[in-house]
Amino acid sequence: MPLVFREAGFRFHFYSSEGDPREPVHVHIARPGGDAKLWLYPEVRVAYNRRLTPRELRIVEEIVTRRRQEIEDEWNAFFSGSDQR
Repeated sequence: MPLVFREAGFRFHFYSSEGDPREPVHVHIARPGGDAKLWLYPEVRVAYNRRLTPRELRIVEEIVTRRRQEIEDEWNAFFSGSDQR
């Protein structure tokens, strides 16, 4: 489970197997007792949410929007095979 970064008490990560064919660029967010998945394009939006509060969702949406390019760069590096951590 490649870690992208941690911020505000949340873990932002991918799964090393993201479907076949691979799903579009997205990021998983987790904290103890809850998790969510956000699509990055065409706009940042929630794919699913399990037990994150509306406030927490707003926070992670803001973080993903602000750091979208970094997340996409990590995704591309990992799934291109050049950065298999």
